[in-house]
Amino acid sequence: MIAGAGGGLVASVATCPLDVIKTKLQAQRAVNPQQGYLGVTRPAQRTSSSPLRAPATVKDILKHDGIRGLYRGLGPTILGYLPTWAIYFAVYDGIKRHFGERPPGEVDAIRHVYPAAQVKGYQPLAREHPWTLHIMSAMAAGATSTICTNPLWVIKTRFMTQPRNEVRYKHTLDAALTIYRTEGIRAFFRGLLPSLLGITHVAVQFPLYEHLKRVAARGRTEPLTPGQILACSAVAKMTASIATYPHEVVRTRLQTQKRPLATSGSEAPPRTYGGIVRTTKHMIRDEGWRALYRGLSVNLVRTVPNSAVTMLTYEMIVRYLNTRAGYS
Repeated sequence: MIAGAGGGLVASVATCPLDVIKTKLQAQRAVNPQQGYLGVTRPAQRTSSSPLRAPATVKDILKHDGIRGLYRGLGPTILGYLPTWAIYFAVYDGIKRHFGERPPGEVDAIRHVYPAAQVKGYQPLAREHPWTLHIMSAMAAGATSTICTNPLWVIKTRFMTQPRNEVRYKHTLDAALTIYRTEGIRAFFRGLLPSLLGITHVAVQFPLYEHLKRVAARGRTEPLTPGQILACSAVAKMTASIATYPHEVVRTRLQTQKRPLATSGSEAPPRTYGGIVRTTKHMIRDEGWRALYRGLSVNLVRTVPNSAVTMLTYEMIVRYLNTRAGYS
């Protein structure tokens, strides 16, 4: 849990600006329905409803909010990442150890025992059925951490996509109290279903990560180098992100649905879609299939190094703690 929380903290701070840009790209039509899409650095094209070219996302943030705008939502992001990775890695490793390892005294009684890729005892189930065990571990860990931390991700999304004409949240607690007073407890679990569907992401990422580590460790007796860990993590994360990205856009659209707060202008309130199926249908009908992949390039730039840093930090902390505890 310490290793997972440490990895999540370092990665979340380092990649927060990219997270802000990605979230704004995902939520544009929901939060500002009168505008065309903004690019990352390229202005949006003129449309009949918006004859003026809108500034690019990055320039728009810097112009109105400055550098601090690129870190809006960092507080709930950190508060979310710490328990998310702590819970995730604790459950993930716990399930792997429970089903994949046996105490040394029982090794002789187990048939078809193979040594682990790294010296952590024996993992007969993990070696005979690696995909089954790793998928089960990843999905159980992902579901547990998602359900426990979804309220914090709703708050983070609201922070990052809040219109400037709306009364701004002062801090995480203020956002939580405001959402609770105006929308009730159910608002904190908007987007939970697509988030749970997003468990398929970790079901792709972590089994692939484990497989790549085994391939890299084949024929080696010493632990993997930091460069090898970074490479394995980057390839696994990129593959999983591309395969499962649409659920993130749908989740963001659902999490931005809210009762409008006091505004300084007379703009129309943000659009509401309904459930996950209606949201997807509306997006495809009104915006085309490409809407399901809005922000993908920024997401890859953000999540690949984020995951690589997280996994490297995690592996290094685990290695250090094992050494301190007397494990080889």
